[in-house]
Amino acid sequence: MASIRDLKKDINYVLGDIIEAVYLAEAANDKQDSKEGSAIIDSAITTFDELIAKVNQKDVENRKKHLDGVRAELEKKANGLIEKLNKMA
Repeated sequence: MASIRDLKKDINYVLGDIIEAVYLAEAANDKQDSKEGSAIIDSAITTFDELIAKVNQKDVENRKKHLDGVRAELEKKANGLIEKLNKMA
């Protein structure tokens, strides 16, 4: 079950890095606690909760296919958050 552990780590690291990038962008632009930054952080936290819940879901028929879908969803949502972050900076 190392792949599940790795997927959880990937979710944590990717979304954590996005949150950290928001703080760095705000500090670089002297925009502490901006509305855009707060929205991105809130979205990242919500995405984290949703994806971890999906990884922990036990009642799926094809576990491997389900986890591959979660990984694809992580990539899609992370790219969307990064696009918003780039617009903010």
